[in-house]
Amino acid sequence: MFRFLFLFAEPNLSQDFYRFIWDGELIKNGINPYLFLPNTLIEQPDLAIANAKQLHLGMGDLSARHFSNYPPLNQIIFAISSFLGGGSILGSLIIMRLFIISADLGILYFGKKLIQNIGNSNHLAFWYFLNPLVITELTGNLHFEGVMLFFFVWSLYLISMNKYKLAAPIYALSILLKLVPILFLPLFLKHFGFKKSIVFYSLIGITCIACLLPFYSSEFIDNYSQTVGLWFSNFEFNASVYNLVKKIGVLCFEIKPWELVKSYGSLIPKVVIAIALLLTFLRKNQNLETLLSSILILLSSYYFLSSTVHPWYIIFLLILGVFTNYRFPIVWSASVILSYYAYSNSDFKENLWLITIEYCLVLGYLGHEVFKNHNIISRFRKKFNLN
Repeated sequence: MFRFLFLFAEPNLSQDFYRFIWDGELIKNGINPYLFLPNTLIEQPDLAIANAKQLHLGMGDLSARHFSNYPPLNQIIFAISSFLGGGSILGSLIIMRLFIISADLGILYFGKKLIQNIGNSNHLAFWYFLNPLVITELTGNLHFEGVMLFFFVWSLYLISMNKYKLAAPIYALSILLKLVPILFLPLFLKHFGFKKSIVFYSLIGITCIACLLPFYSSEFIDNYSQTVGLWFSNFEFNASVYNLVKKIGVLCFEIKPWELVKSYGSLIPKVVIAIALLLTFLRKNQNLETLLSSILILLSSYYFLSSTVHPWYIIFLLILGVFTNYRFPIVWSASVILSYYAYSNSDFKENLWLITIEYCLVLGYLGHEVFKNHNIISRFRKKFNLN
């Protein structure tokens, strides 16, 4: 019911939907969205795109001067929504929301089954399904993390049923919606063993290539990698470690913030890859629960280190927390609301005190869970014979 309250509403905390519809309209008219800038196309007098001026103005200057960064399956959903929306912005929004609501129902269905296969109570799935952040950011603000998570959870359920060949192309669909699941691929090496992993990775690769082919051209890779690279080196929002590094760098070493974000952004992928390799070879990922906790650790590390952590990013951690013994993502899904303060300012200026409170709550509860889940205090007492 809460999800359907948003059905006819225009998102008011995100303008991304204008770009979604723009890309969908391009595909509907036979134009590859990866090859043309909105700022270039809008100057064409014969541009046959419904509501072109409104969409171009609504998406904002930053989006309009860059190539599309949304993966192919996202683009297909945009095109279907634009086609069924009949050239109406509201009509397209309704179709997109129906995709997202359906995905959430799918997550609830397969999530409960996966939880049962792990051996936990399946009511835990409602920690995701009834979470206000999920309802507001996915259905309300029209982010497609939920559709990506539907395929991700579905593939994990199939893996729990030892149907890894069927799980692989479905896992690939989650990558084709958002690139984040690529991070976790090395972790499956121990879970499947070498031979099965080769099959799993090959099927994922074949599926991704097949879906990329309709959009492929000689300029596609350069344009897409250039746009995706911006997120690592040009933006900062709701960061934890990065804000601390920036504060120290500016005060102690007089580093320019705009120079720091670029060098810091180029370093983070290397650190995250190193963490992924450590988790791959040092943890016993043969067990599905351990594998899921490794994924949670890797993604959490990435978000703690990242210079940009939008509120809807936490939703991925939230679903992973449901499948493990960690509940700090639930705390984060509540405290991340503090980052919304930036939206109240015309220049989107952040309040670092509010961000500090947010991360103190999250890291404090995470520390509590690490001690509790690993019985660190009990082990310490036992080791030193303390009563």
